[in-house]
Amino acid sequence: MSETADDPDIPMSSQLVEGDNDVEGSLRPKSLRDFTGQPKVREQLDLVLSGAKQRGSAPDHILLSGPPGLGKTSLAMIIAGELGTSLRLTSGPALERPGDLAAMLSNLVEGDVLFIDEIHRISRPAEEMLYLAMEDFRVDVVVGKGPGATSIPLEIAPFTLVGATTRSGALTGPLRDRFGFTGHMDFYEPWELQSILARSARILGVSLQDDAGAEIARRSRGTPRIANRLLRRVRDYAEVRADGVVSLDIARAALAVYDVDDLGLDRLDRAVLQALVRSFNGGPVGAATLAVAVGEEPATVEEVCEPYLVRAGMLARTPRGRVATVTAWEHLGLVPPADTAIAGIAVRQKEETISLFDSDDL
Repeated sequence: MSETADDPDIPMSSQLVEGDNDVEGSLRPKSLRDFTGQPKVREQLDLVLSGAKQRGSAPDHILLSGPPGLGKTSLAMIIAGELGTSLRLTSGPALERPGDLAAMLSNLVEGDVLFIDEIHRISRPAEEMLYLAMEDFRVDVVVGKGPGATSIPLEIAPFTLVGATTRSGALTGPLRDRFGFTGHMDFYEPWELQSILARSARILGVSLQDDAGAEIARRSRGTPRIANRLLRRVRDYAEVRADGVVSLDIARAALAVYDVDDLGLDRLDRAVLQALVRSFNGGPVGAATLAVAVGEEPATVEEVCEPYLVRAGMLARTPRGRVATVTAWEHLGLVPPADTAIAGIAVRQKEETISLFDSDDL
């Protein structure tokens, strides 16, 4: 019997949930107190929401930025829960026409929270309508076409917009300036992910040993969504090929089956590094050429693989293209040749450092 049956504060177990999407929803924290990680953003949000509740008014519009899987949608749900209001969800690509946005805004009740995921992808006409709605809680609906067209002002209830974006730099200046609070979410530390995994294991009814949780957390690329996904796959392995208990050995064996190595690199990550090192001698090489070598779209390589490879110090972006670092060669069990591009970069960096100390200004 799992400990979830004895703990009334923990949501329903996985036996009552069907499908990974439902499981993902059950794993979401329901309050700021239960939200693990992002301490600065949590503290700032708590002040924003507490101040608004004391004044009895809707809080300022909120923008959450950061890489995928860090909890932006969960925080939007928590904001609505803390305010005791309804949450309306949509996404930037779904708002192609101003009429789509006007219909959604006209149905809002005072105090509602409107969550727009990937808000940087909203169409320009809808974005311009959103400016007026955010500032004056009003939209202008154009009726008719040509010279006979008229603009009808439509008052909307005061609401709080929560926008989420993975590319804050893609937001236009006027839209970004209309948010009263911006929270930037960073990658999680392994101990934070281990705490999240322990909570998720209780909800799913998984017997997860501490060292196994630490191993999964270490390979989760600093992302709770990946950590929870790996936990579910390790659970499958433990239930099918073992006694259901997730030990360190079971976790390592399961992660090996799912092609997740010691540093959290998956099959595609290693394919990119292998192509860069073996086919192009470490680079430099363009992203499009690298994508063809691994049979993927350039956008997949740039948006899925490169951010983590750069953060892990295995890939460098240069004006001439992508270059494998010494760490990448060593991770693949290879020795970088002396004439590789990254070796030249290292020499230039060393020369620049020496020149600093030889400067007459020192």
